Amino acid sequence: MSDHTPYIADPPRRVPSAEELRARIPGWGSDLDPADRPSVPKLSRAAGAATGAHWDVPPQQDGASGRERSIEHAHVTPVFGTAQPLHGLAGAVRRYAYRRFSEGRLAHWMLLVVGDRIDVATHRVTDALHGRPDRVIRETGVRVEAGTHPVASRLGSSRRDWRHGLLDPLVANWGWLAALGGVVLLVRRLRRVRRH
Repeated sequence: MSDHTPYIADPPRRVPSAEELRARIPGWGSDLDPADRPSVPKLSRAAGAATGAHWDVPPQQDGASGRERSIEHAHVTPVFGTAQPLHGLAGAVRRYAYRRFSEGRLAHWMLLVVGDRIDVATHRVTDALHGRPDRVIRETGVRVEAGTHPVASRLGSSRRDWRHGLLDPLVANWGWLAALGGVVLLVRRLRRVRRH
């Protein structure tokens, strides 16, 4: 065999025997004999080792009828989380993703991401209405960057995250920018109405 065997269109298939592998690789096949495997009596039902489970199928947790589940599965898992129930527009988007698309489809996961972004935007608005708005400047780290030579430290080195310095404030604050744009449009419309 040559060094180029993996690149041949139809390479010869020669499977080494157990004796050859045992001679070539120290310890090969040490777990083939069940007598040498300490886990076999514990894992084998034939050996009579009980798992301690008192059921064949776990009992279903209450509240499963309205829970979201993948369309590949016939029912909800026996136990599921209830800490963050779906609600509002974000919940409707997530329910649609589970009801309409398989987990193997990109649309399923993109809708879940959209639902997450809607949830974040909703919480930012409700927090602001409750008197606890996000501290945009402090949370993005812009103030800290200003005193540490942000441009020189990125352009004068091999760092690859300098593009993030330009994009991160936009990605993190698109909701605020959209809200600001909405306020500007509303104010302009009110001014036009007053003029006429």
